Amino acid sequence: MTKQIILLIVLSAIIFSCGKTPQISREEVPAEDTTEVIVNYKFGVPVDSFFIVGGTVRRNQFLSNILSGFDVSYGTIDYIARSLKDTFDVRKIKVGNPFSAFLTNDSVPKLAYFVYEISLVDYVVYDFTDTVVTATRGAKETYTVHKEIKGTITSSLWNAMKENNANPFLAIELSEIFQWTVDFFGIAKGDAFKVMYSESYVDSTSLGIDSIYGVWFRHLKQPYYAIPFVQNEQRHFFDQDGNSLRKAFLKAPLRYSRISSGFSNSRYHPILKYYRPHHGVDYAAPSGTPVHTIGDGTIIKRGYQKNGGGNYLSIKHNSVYSTTYMHLKGFAKNMYVGKRVTQGQTIGYVGSTGSSTGPHLDFRVYRNGSAINPLKIKAPPVEPILKENKDSFEIVKELIIRKLDAI
Repeated sequence: MTKQIILLIVLSAIIFSCGKTPQISREEVPAEDTTEVIVNYKFGVPVDSFFIVGGTVRRNQFLSNILSGFDVSYGTIDYIARSLKDTFDVRKIKVGNPFSAFLTNDSVPKLAYFVYEISLVDYVVYDFTDTVVTATRGAKETYTVHKEIKGTITSSLWNAMKENNANPFLAIELSEIFQWTVDFFGIAKGDAFKVMYSESYVDSTSLGIDSIYGVWFRHLKQPYYAIPFVQNEQRHFFDQDGNSLRKAFLKAPLRYSRISSGFSNSRYHPILKYYRPHHGVDYAAPSGTPVHTIGDGTIIKRGYQKNGGGNYLSIKHNSVYSTTYMHLKGFAKNMYVGKRVTQGQTIGYVGSTGSSTGPHLDFRVYRNGSAINPLKIKAPPVEPILKENKDSFEIVKELIIRKLDAI
C-alpha cells in the first residue's frame, strides 16, 4: 500500500513537471510592431527608394538627348522609340513639359524609371529595372472644388477675377453665358457679379472651370441672373423669367477686342480725309483674330472692295436682318455664297485689307436693307422654359437665387 502511495506521488510529480507551462520573461517574447510604414509614391513609384532628378524639355531637345544623359544606350532608346510607340510616340514630346528620372541610391546611380508628363494629368512611365524596358500610361488623381465668389469691377472683368483670387478664365465663362445679353465691350466701373461654380484641380494646379451653377451680374445698374436648367436633354442658362439667355444674335462678332469707332452719320475718314457716314462699328483686334457670325444664316456675298471694305462677307439671317463683315485678312474654309452658317461659327479673320489704317473689323447690320446701329439690336431670345417644365424651373430658380443672394 505504501509502495502504491509512493508510486502515485512520483507519477504525479512527473506529470506535473511535464504538463507545467514554462514561464518566459517578457524580454523573450518579441513585441508586435504596430508602427505603420508610410510609403510615398509619385507616378506609382516609391519616392523614398530613389534619388529623383527633375527637369523640363528644352528647345531642340528630344527623348534621345535626355535619356543619353542618364547613360541609356542608343540601342535601348531606339527600342523605346520603335517598339513602345503604341504607349507613347516620343516624337510628340513638347518643349516645356516636365520629366523625372528615378535613380538608384547606389555608389554609381543607375536609371530605374523615367517619367514624362504628357499633360497636367497624363504621363508615361518607362521601367528600366528589368532586362527589357517597358512603358505604361498613367493619370494623376484630379479633384473638384466648389466655390462662391463676388466682386465689383474697377477696370475690367478679367482684373476683377484676379483681384478676388478667382481663376481669371472665369471672366471668359461669364462672357460666354451673357454674350447675347450683356455688352462686354461696354463693361463699366461699378458693375458687379456673384458666381457659384466648381473648378477642377490636379495637385495644386487648376485644370479650368468645371461647371457654373448660378450667376448674378449687374451691368449699368441692371441686374441679370443666369439659371442653369436642363430642357430637351440640353443644359442652357435662363433668366429669372424663364427666358433663354441665348438670343437670335450675338452681341458682338468678336470675343476679344475693343470698339475703335462707333456708328455715325458723319465720321472723319482717316484715309480719305473727309467726313462721311460710317454705318457700322469698328472692332480693333490683332490681325488673324477669328470673326464669328452673330446668328444663323446664309452667305449672300463674298468678295473684295479695292477702295473700301477689302475682303468682305455678307450674311442674310432672315427676311429682316443681314450682316456684313469687312477688312478681313481672309475667309474661313468653305465660306462660299450659298453656304449655311450657324451662330458663333468662324467665318473669317481680322485684317487690314481695303481702306484701313490698321487691323480691325468693320461690322454692319441691316434691317430691311437699311443700316442700323449694331449696338442697339434687341434680338428676341430662343425657346424659353416650356410650360411642362415651369414648376421644376421655379424650384431650381428659387434655390439658386436664394444662394446667390446669400453670397
